[in-house]
Amino acid sequence: MDRSLKRIDALIREEMTRLLRDWRTLIIMLCTPLLALLLLGYAMHLNVERIPTAVADLSLDARSQRLVEAFAVSGSFDITMHVESEDAVLQAIDEGRVLAGLVIPPGLATNVQRGQAQVLVIFDGSDTLTVQSGYNAAVSIAQAQSMRLLVEKMDRFGLRGARLPIASSVRVLYNPDMKDLVFLIPGMAAMLLQFMSLNLTAMSVVRERESGTIEQILATPVRPIEFIIGKLVPNILLTVTSLATVILAGVFWFGVPFRGNVWLFAWLSLLFIISGLGLGLVVSTIAQTQRQAQQITTLLLMLSILITGFIYPRSAMPAPVQFIGGLIPLTYFIRIARGIFSKGIGLAFLWSDVLALATYVVVAMGLAAATFKKRLD
Repeated sequence: MDRSLKRIDALIREEMTRLLRDWRTLIIMLCTPLLALLLLGYAMHLNVERIPTAVADLSLDARSQRLVEAFAVSGSFDITMHVESEDAVLQAIDEGRVLAGLVIPPGLATNVQRGQAQVLVIFDGSDTLTVQSGYNAAVSIAQAQSMRLLVEKMDRFGLRGARLPIASSVRVLYNPDMKDLVFLIPGMAAMLLQFMSLNLTAMSVVRERESGTIEQILATPVRPIEFIIGKLVPNILLTVTSLATVILAGVFWFGVPFRGNVWLFAWLSLLFIISGLGLGLVVSTIAQTQRQAQQITTLLLMLSILITGFIYPRSAMPAPVQFIGGLIPLTYFIRIARGIFSKGIGLAFLWSDVLALATYVVVAMGLAAATFKKRLD
């Protein structure tokens, strides 16, 4: 046992010395997650506001002006140009000068009195997020204007104070201001952690093979599990440091509230980091060169973005896609991160995801140790 610990200690020291010696690469590895978080935090928004909009007001009466003002003050639309026709609106969208258009037909006030008023809102369908945000905003504005007209009509008929038969009350839990970052920051932290842990371990083992230094290791009595632990510990320290930086930036820079238990989140994050490092070891046993390892990790990163629930809900995905997503540890940790970070829930609600991560660690480590060949290929 003492000899085993000494061999592990020697491997850890060797890996730490290599990391500290290449201090430029070390700084880049530590700064990249924080830089990526800052860029994504400012650039990635699911709710698009101030959509550039062209208006073709063919009515030019008080009703149409009120409607245009309602679109302008909503904050969702930015009236950047006024044109003379629907064709001009379409041309502006085709040329990319605007992403939406509002066309008000002639005689809007008269049609309102008849109950036959219609307006046309046009969106650039090549930008899905803009269409979703703009469509919801346009429907809300139209409903608000319709309700105002209905109340005015009821007042004219002496029904002042009458109420609608159903009144809806909406309460949004955990994120009442509907901020995108409350949804994105925990997921981005998890995504960056997986990418870093996966990439670090996969590259470190393959680098040993390519540089020829693995020959010296193979000539020693080091066992596969000892080699794996020696490679994991330094990378765990680096990844934990990056995790703390990302979380502190999310809370204090972006103002995303942390509602859960900090220590529970820390321990489960450590479990997730080990699962990512285990996956990196599996990749390193498959890849023979650093280029192959990069290609595999890039593929896993792309799958992680698309099918783990980072952005798109998994419930809407076909069963085979959900199964593939279930093979990636990020799928489980995203639910854990959002549950603890945003909701403040504990193990009573997260035990199934925690069990899945623990199982993943055991399987990945066992597979990596079994496939690690103590010989040169």
